[in-house]
Amino acid sequence: MQTIKAAVCHAFDAPLVIEDVQLAPPGMGEVEVTLDAVAICHSDISYASGAWGGFLPAVYGHEAAGVVTAVGDGVSEFALGDSVVVTLIRACGSCPSCAGGKPTICETPYDTVKGPLRTATGDPLEQAMACGAFAEKVVVSHRQIVKIPASMPKDVASLLSCGVITGVGAAVNAAQVRPGLDVVVIGAGGVGLNAIQGAHLAGARRIVAVDMTEDKLEIAKEFGATHGVLATLEAPWKAAYKALGGRGADAVLITVGAIPAYEQAPRYLGRGGRAIMIGMPHTGAEASYEPVILAAVGQGLIGSKMGDVVIQRDIPWMIDLYEQGRLKLDELISGRWQLDQINDAIEDTKSGSAKRNVIIFNNS
Repeated sequence: MQTIKAAVCHAFDAPLVIEDVQLAPPGMGEVEVTLDAVAICHSDISYASGAWGGFLPAVYGHEAAGVVTAVGDGVSEFALGDSVVVTLIRACGSCPSCAGGKPTICETPYDTVKGPLRTATGDPLEQAMACGAFAEKVVVSHRQIVKIPASMPKDVASLLSCGVITGVGAAVNAAQVRPGLDVVVIGAGGVGLNAIQGAHLAGARRIVAVDMTEDKLEIAKEFGATHGVLATLEAPWKAAYKALGGRGADAVLITVGAIPAYEQAPRYLGRGGRAIMIGMPHTGAEASYEPVILAAVGQGLIGSKMGDVVIQRDIPWMIDLYEQGRLKLDELISGRWQLDQINDAIEDTKSGSAKRNVIIFNNS
């Protein structure tokens, strides 16, 4: 076991504590990655607030990039010094879901409390989301990482681990947006902006962003939205209908976890349209629908986890698009912070103004 610094959650809805923790060496099929950057996702904030329960103490963080510094037995495709992104998708590769091309819903359980992390005194410490990347290093399955160009900035690359693949993947994989379709994206935060990018790249005819503030709607247009609608309107779906030329959307991407957004989403749909459920409400929160309406006009609700991606397939082409200047990543970063500033970075993210805040590690 080696000692590293990590931001540890000891109590829900309380500040994280920077302290020494123990990290085991990589086992069979695992790699150690020394991190250069980890972005703060709203899922980390929800977990740390107790929205979904879980074991404590815990180390959150799952949107990271760094360099491979140790390799366990049975790993042949990665070597010391490889630059990689680290995701939370710990897929076994052989269960029915993985074999069917859906590793994001792998059926093989992984006990995150019995993972590689321990407290400084050797007590259990949860490696949240099979990642635990609010730390200087992580030990993860080789299936959770993807090589990136060594020249690619790690702060930018870290965004590919969750927010980008979730948003772009939801548009391309889950909604199957194709040229000529009309799309509504509810929420213009980090995931929402990437859903807009995905719809734009896929050739959508019109893309309507829906958000609470004019500022975020203007930013959404920089990422490919053709129109913006304030969610604070009495009936924002009517404004979206008008923006789409007098018709409902073929796809509505719900990128926030707010229940009103989920309940209103079907109102934006046209005949045969699909609402893609991406944002994660708190446990126990419920939305209601009138199913006869959906049934009568052939509409549907579809859940999408992590953009339904296959990271080894999808991250490389997203990197290619970034290098061509067709996928915006640098523009997604709102601020860069040190590990000891993580609580300030989380509060800034909670304010709703940030696209993505990134923690930078000083490993040089």
